[in-house]
Order: sequence, then C-alpha cells, then structure tokens
Amino acid sequence: MFAVLLFIAAGLAEIGGGYLVWLWLKESRPTWYGIAGALILVLYGVIPTLQRFPSFGRVYAAYGGVFIILAVLWGWMVDRKMPDLYDWIGAAICLVGVSVMLWAPRS
Repeated sequence: MFAVLLFIAAGLAEIGGGYLVWLWLKESRPTWYGIAGALILVLYGVIPTLQRFPSFGRVYAAYGGVFIILAVLWGWMVDRKMPDLYDWIGAAICLVGVSVMLWAPRS
C-alpha cells in the first residue's frame, strides 16, 4: 500500500506541477505559477526515490502506468473532459501492467 501511495503522490506532484507551468506559459498566469510548478516538479523527482523497490527502471516503468491513470482522472476532474470507454480500457490495461511489473513472483 505504501508503494501505491508514493506513486499517487508522485503523479499528483508531476501533473500538478506541470499544470501550473502550463497555466503560466499557455494561459499567461502570474510568474509565481511557474515557480510553484517548478518547485513541485522538483518534489516529484524526489518522491519516487522513497520507493522500496531496488530497481530504478522498474519503479519508473510502473510509475508510468500509474501516471496514465492519474492523468485521465486529472483531465476528468480538473479539465472537465469526460474520459471515454477507450480511456478507461487503456487505464485498466495500465493498472494490470503495473501490478504485473511490481508484484509478479520473481526468483
């Protein structure tokens, strides 16, 4: 459960930080949006290092699947873009992939 919470925290930091930078650059929001976004993105870089899995590549590959799911949810909740059936199917496939990568029995 700790791994899942860290993936969610990393995803929210990456998406939230990127969103603030997007608003600053694309929608002419104040400079502090960009600064806050950049600081949050630095935090995103730190959060995955708290994972207990020993492999950097495996952690980041699994995180990628979680990121996709969070991005779909962010688009729905923040941008008000309702995901369609194929978005949900893709997110479910990612969730299965993440589960296999992290928790498959290995010798």
